[in-house]
Amino acid sequence: MRSKRPLRPPQHRDYGEGPFPPEDESAGPEIPPATRLDRPAFRKLVEESLDSIPRKFKELIQNVAVLVEDFPSPDTIRTMGLRSKYDLFGLYHGVPLDKRGSYYGNVPPDVILIYQIPIESACATEEDIREQVRDTVVHEVGHFFGFSDTELRRIERENRKKKG
Repeated sequence: MRSKRPLRPPQHRDYGEGPFPPEDESAGPEIPPATRLDRPAFRKLVEESLDSIPRKFKELIQNVAVLVEDFPSPDTIRTMGLRSKYDLFGLYHGVPLDKRGSYYGNVPPDVILIYQIPIESACATEEDIREQVRDTVVHEVGHFFGFSDTELRRIERENRKKKG
């Protein structure tokens, strides 16, 4: 799942001698740092998101590993034509359920990757992170069931309209 929100670029500044910027009242409002969770807390959000999937769908999800990584690999960034490692929140690798035939079996698990730092960087609060993790997990599980990005985005838009 690619980011839909404007991303906050990482803040890296060299302040010379000290660790803090010189005081300058004209600098404008300070941008708060992105909310960060430790890996176990983030994984717990991913597990909660998986647990929230309706049982009739969860029962069909077999032989799928769900992993949390900091960022997509450089190869993934290059292959997908991304401009930044912050542009991707999750990725499904595998054979979608609707594309499997009688030949399908004795294969390594499909993989869903959830990228922690891009999600956290796009979110202002822990609740925002929770919502984005759930949206990302559901999106990638949708790919497991054979939905395209176009179909998933249409479904996501419809769901946002119902909420809002």
